[in-house]
Amino acid sequence: MKGKLILEDGSVFTGSLLNDAKATGEVVFNTGMTGYQEILTDPSYCSQIVTLTYPMIGNYGVAELFNQSRKPFVNGFIIGELCEEASNWKMQGSLREFLIQQKIPCLFDVDTRAVTRKIRSSGTLRGVIVPDDVPQSEIDKLLAMPIKIDVVQEVTTPETYTMDADGPTVVVMDFGIKQNILNSLHKLGCNLIIVPADTTAQAILELNPAGVFLSNGPGDPKDLPQVIENIKGLIGKKPLFGICLGHQLLALALGADTYKLKFGHRGSNQPVKNLATGRVHISSQNHGYAVAEKSLTGLPLKVTHIAVNDDTVEGMRHTELPIFSIQYHPEASPGPDDNLYLFDEFWTMLTKGE
Repeated sequence: MKGKLILEDGSVFTGSLLNDAKATGEVVFNTGMTGYQEILTDPSYCSQIVTLTYPMIGNYGVAELFNQSRKPFVNGFIIGELCEEASNWKMQGSLREFLIQQKIPCLFDVDTRAVTRKIRSSGTLRGVIVPDDVPQSEIDKLLAMPIKIDVVQEVTTPETYTMDADGPTVVVMDFGIKQNILNSLHKLGCNLIIVPADTTAQAILELNPAGVFLSNGPGDPKDLPQVIENIKGLIGKKPLFGICLGHQLLALALGADTYKLKFGHRGSNQPVKNLATGRVHISSQNHGYAVAEKSLTGLPLKVTHIAVNDDTVEGMRHTELPIFSIQYHPEASPGPDDNLYLFDEFWTMLTKGE
């Protein structure tokens, strides 16, 4: 079946449509060469249409162990070539089968380079994926639909659960956490209590954790005023480690500001400089918002990491309290493992108070 992507500025990109369905959402692009299943199941992509810049997708199939959440949360998928003959010793099925089973609208045989260039020049745009014969009137209605702002409530855990271990207890505020982040914390030895995003500071403190982890997740951090207030109630009472959305929410709770990037950072090949060591680490990222560096002036916060490509804030640390955060995903999945040392820093903070 023929299909097309239509952006809000009128741009049209044609291809073949898998699943006779329509999709709406913010169109973004990811520059990673691998990790398509992790991308599809990363809750931080909730309600978005994801374009992959790598030309061939699906060549190593899919396997349950690569899933990062209970289900995919993307609204649509845009790729160049859909590989039909996958090969990998771990694979349990093909990407085509996965997309059909999960009912994800996928537009393939698309000039994804052209889509990416459009987003890079114009900024992130709203778009729709539709069959080729859909009338313009219906397309206009789809483009006029408002973008969801309550996406964290859609991806957070509906109820508290645990991952037991003998080490210090860490409460994880789940804003859309990836499974491998939990696995990384658990592997350290942390006894994890994963709570819904709207859990109050009082409820968290009653669990008497050694520390609190603020997870990744989708959307604009300013859409979560109550969560920001809950985080304020934890500052100075427990060690805090935030990543991605958790990093942005922590910044807002401490009095800093955030803003929307032109087209975001999404990919497993994003260079980040550690200002303490001067070393550049390759990181996995997925975010459309950033902490405004100027807003940190006068606050007890210092920048610890910056993005090499555009000098945006990628990490910060409180100058007096055991609090730090980073903008990227330290556990990769997909991506490199350059940044696993950050989990070790959190462990030291939990066990030695440093």
